[in-house]
Amino acid sequence: MNREKVIFAFFIVLALTLNFGFFVGEIDNPDHHDVLELFLALVVSLICTVLKFGDRSHLGALMLATSLVADLQLIIAAGIWGYGEHIAASGMEAEVMASVVSFAGGALLANITSVILLMVETVLIRR
Repeated sequence: MNREKVIFAFFIVLALTLNFGFFVGEIDNPDHHDVLELFLALVVSLICTVLKFGDRSHLGALMLATSLVADLQLIIAAGIWGYGEHIAASGMEAEVMASVVSFAGGALLANITSVILLMVETVLIRR
C-alpha cells in the first residue's frame, strides 16, 4: 500500500465531506451552517491543492484545476460570511447566507469532480 496515495485520497475525500456537511441545511438559515465547518473545509481544500502540485499527469492537472476552483469558491464564501457578520450594517441576513451557501455549493461540485477524477485515475492504474 502506498502511504502517499492514502494520504492524498484521505484529504480529497475529507475536503468533500466537510464541504458537504457545511452545504446541507436550509440555504438561508445561518443556524444550519457552521462557520467552523466552512473554515475547516477551506483549510483542507488548501491542503489538497498543495498535495496536487507534484502530479505532472493530465489527470493531475485536471485535479489541480478542480482544487483551485474549490479554493476560490470557499475563499469567496468565507469573505461574504465575514462581510455579513462584521461589516454589513444589517448583519447576517438570509440573502447573505444564501450567497455563502451557494458558493460553498460550487466548491462542493468541484470537490465531487475531484473525487471522480481520483476514482478514474485509480481504475486506470489498475489496468
